[in-house]
Amino acid sequence: FIADDPDFTSAVMVAAERRLAGEPLQYILGHWPFRHCDLDVDARVLIPRPETEELVDIALREMARGDRGAPMIADLGTGSGAIVVSLLSELTERGVQASAIAVDISDDALAVARRSARKYHLTNVSFVQSSWWREVNPDLRGRFDVVMANPPYIGRDEQPLTDSELSFEPSSALFADDARGTSGFAEVADIIATTGPWLSPSGVLIVEHGFRQGPAAVDLAHASGFASAVTVTDLAGHDRFVVAKEWS
Repeated sequence: FIADDPDFTSAVMVAAERRLAGEPLQYILGHWPFRHCDLDVDARVLIPRPETEELVDIALREMARGDRGAPMIADLGTGSGAIVVSLLSELTERGVQASAIAVDISDDALAVARRSARKYHLTNVSFVQSSWWREVNPDLRGRFDVVMANPPYIGRDEQPLTDSELSFEPSSALFADDARGTSGFAEVADIIATTGPWLSPSGVLIVEHGFRQGPAAVDLAHASGFASAVTVTDLAGHDRFVVAKEWS
């Protein structure tokens, strides 16, 4: 009987102690739902957020608008692999033969993302250790139909104001330097400023950003050569994603 199992009792007690110490439930369980997937999650990666699920919705809508029979996708700062694993899984269910690269500077994060990709039998994704585009094969320039990113965007001056559970997550995935007079904007700005040459002629860039960063993101996209750039709000009504297209 399970209640008399000392190993089970010990495991429950350890989990309870971890939770009482403030550790997020997601890390204690070791997995967490994201859209239709159940992803591996541990302290090496950021916990997938509900608002990031909306980024996948935006990507699916954008892909449906164009003729992208076999789209090529990039997920910058993949972390747990939540975005790329869920997107590829849903595209496969729709009969779309996509391919992707998942990029992260952290080899630990890539190990977690690979586990989730294997869980869903995804053989159409490659994992690249790189700081954004810096170590990506330059032969891939001009080939990506969709580039997605959920970079760190919390300002370092905001760190004392954040939830105490964030102290358990990798700070490099949360906090960023200021840029262009905007708190926490440096990594978002880096991606917007450097992605254009990697996009196909009809390619689209979708970046999650802080709720105060929308105007700066749109302005920088235009300054970086995108003819079209808009901010999309999340379900709470906050500016959350910049969608940039028509780069030249």
